Formats: sequence, structure tokens, C-alpha cells
Amino acid sequence: MAVEPDASQLQEIQALAGSPEDGPFVMLNLNRYRDRDAYARYGAVAMSVLERVGGRILWHAPALSTVVGEDAERYDDVIAVWYPSAAAFVALATAPEIMEVREDRVAGLEQATLLRCESGDEPVLTAP
Repeated sequence: MAVEPDASQLQEIQALAGSPEDGPFVMLNLNRYRDRDAYARYGAVAMSVLERVGGRILWHAPALSTVVGEDAERYDDVIAVWYPSAAAFVALATAPEIMEVREDRVAGLEQATLLRCESGDEPVLTAP
């Protein structure tokens, strides 16, 4: 199960960063944990870096059950994170502090799905 972007996914977000099309978005994080303590260590560092790059957690809740989907599509948490730009996301993902705790993220996650979603200019949840 994937917990890190593959090369083409990483290239896509890096190409967007700083381009004329770059702008605010919400990253919907679907996480299934292998080791919550390991992920919590990563998360503490990620929160600090997220604030520094101008991002914000809009919403976070435990996923109670999968209503439509396969067992492989079961997640433990859903987290909506607003970023001011793809450049800010790349800055977070490549920050030296994040690199130092990357192993905790990988050890903590059994599966992760990140969906880049449309967003307004302000860090709020709204209907399209």
C-alpha cells in the first residue's frame, strides 16, 4: 500500500509549484495507521512546518467506517489541510525537519491517500 507519492505524482505537484496556475487548495488526507505513536511524532513536526508555510488544518475526524468501498479502502482518520499554494506544500514536504522524521511517517502509515481539491483563497471549508 502506498504511503509516499510516486515519481510522477511528485513531479506533477513540483511542476505546479510556482507556475501561473499555482494557488490555494485543500489536501484531503485519508490515513490508515500501522503505528499511531510513530505518526504522532511526525505529525508534531509537520504541524510546526505547516504553520510556517502558511497552511492550516481545516478539519480532522476519525473515520468511523467505510460505507461504500472495499476493506482495503478503510481509513482511520480524515484530515483536510489548506495550503496557500503547491509551492507551500512542496516546501513542507521537503523541509529539513520533515526529512528528519520521514521514517516515522512511513512507519506510522499503513496506507495514505492524498487528494488535492479545489479551494478558495481563504482557509475555510466551503461548498463549491
